[in-house]
Amino acid sequence: MVERHNQFSVPTYLGMTENFSRFFLKMRDKIESNRNLWFNDAPLQLARLRRLFMLKIIITFLFSMVLLIGLSASVLDAIYGGGEAFPDMTTDALMPSEAIEVVAELAYPPGNISVSDSGRIFFSYHPEAKPPVNLAEIVNGEAIPLALPEDLALTSVLSLRVDRQNRLWLLDFADHGTATPQLVALDLDTMSVLHHYIFPSDIAGIGSHLNDFQVSHDGKYIYIAEASIFRKNPALIVYDVENKSARRLLEDHESVTPEKFVPVVAGEKMLIFGVFAVRPGVDSIALDRSGKWLYFAPITNTYLYRIALKDLHDSSLSDEALAEKVERFAKKSMSDGITTDDTGNIYLTDLEHNAINLLTPEGKLKTLIRDDQLRWPDGLSFGPDGWLYITNSALNYAIAKPQSYILEKGPYHIVRIKTESSAYPGH
Repeated sequence: MVERHNQFSVPTYLGMTENFSRFFLKMRDKIESNRNLWFNDAPLQLARLRRLFMLKIIITFLFSMVLLIGLSASVLDAIYGGGEAFPDMTTDALMPSEAIEVVAELAYPPGNISVSDSGRIFFSYHPEAKPPVNLAEIVNGEAIPLALPEDLALTSVLSLRVDRQNRLWLLDFADHGTATPQLVALDLDTMSVLHHYIFPSDIAGIGSHLNDFQVSHDGKYIYIAEASIFRKNPALIVYDVENKSARRLLEDHESVTPEKFVPVVAGEKMLIFGVFAVRPGVDSIALDRSGKWLYFAPITNTYLYRIALKDLHDSSLSDEALAEKVERFAKKSMSDGITTDDTGNIYLTDLEHNAINLLTPEGKLKTLIRDDQLRWPDGLSFGPDGWLYITNSALNYAIAKPQSYILEKGPYHIVRIKTESSAYPGH
C-alpha cells in the first residue's frame, strides 16, 4: 500500500528557500548592472533610487521570511518529525473475523472504555475529534451522555476506569495541560463525587498529556502514563489516593521515551502538516492481575517494559535506583491500549495492522485477531464472562481534521470479542 502524507513538508520549505535565494541574487545582479544607466538620467535619479531602495527592502524581507520558515521547519522536523517504518510483528490470526461483535455505532470516534462487573459500559469520545459530548454510557446499544454532577467542570477526558471499589475514575488531561488537569472518582450508583484531585503544574504542566492510567486492586494507588507529546518529557505518575499526593517518576527514561518510528495507518504516514509525527511518549499501560507488575511503553517502542509495584511505591529510591528496577519484558508490536488477563497474557492493540495482538507470559507475540473493522483499535477493557471490549478510535481520520471530514468517515464502533480467558472487569 502506498504511503501518503501532507506534501507541504520540510523538504518543500527548504526547496522554497533555495529557489528564493537564487531569485534574490538574480535581482541583486540586475539592479547593480543597471545602476549606472539609471544615474545618467538626472531628472529620474531620485525616483529610481527610491524604487531601488524599496525593492531591496521588499526582497530582503521576503527572503528573510522564507529563510525563517525553512529554518523553523528544520527545527520542528528535528524535534517532532522524521522516523522510520515500524517492523511488522503480526502473525496468522488465532481468531476469525467473525468473532468481532459490534456493541455500539457512533457518530464520533470513541477514545477509551471501561466495563463494570455488572456489565455497564462507560466510554469517552476521543477529545481529538472535538465531539459535542465527551463521556457516555452504552444503554441498550445506544450512547447516552453521562450525567455528571453540575458543579464538576471537566475539559477533556480520554481515559476512564472502573475499580474494584465500585468507583468510576475520570482522568482529565485538560487539553494538554492548557486548562486544569484533574482526577475524579464517581460513585457508580449515585454518580456523586467521591474523590477529586487537581494536579499541580510541576506534575502536569502545560504540554503534558495524562493519557491513560490503571488503578491498583486495593484502590489505593493510580498509575498514569504521561505521554507528553508536545512537551517531550514523558514520565510515569504515581498517585497516592489516601494521601492525595503525586510523584513524577522515570522522566525521560528509555522506557517512557518514544523510539523514532512514524505510524502508518491505512496507508497514511501520521505526519501532521508533513512535520509533526504522531509519536507520544509512554501511552500503553496495564497492571498484571496478580498485582505485582506494571507493564508500560510508548506506542512506537519495540519493547514492552515492566516494573514491580513495590518499587514504584518506594519513595526512598533515588531516580537512578528506580531506573535500575525497570525491566525490558519482551518485543512488542506498535501498541496503543493494552490490558492483561488472569493467566498472564497481555493484549495489545495494533493500530497499523487493524489487529489485537497477544503477548504470552513467556514473551511470545501472536496475533489474536485482525480485521478492517478494527480501525486504529485504541482502548481495551475486560467485561464479565471473558468479553474483551475494544474502542476503534480511527484517529487517522480525526487528528487535525475538520468536523465535516470526521463525520464523513463515520460511523465509528465499539466492538467486543469473546476470549478463552478471564479477568476482573474495568481494566
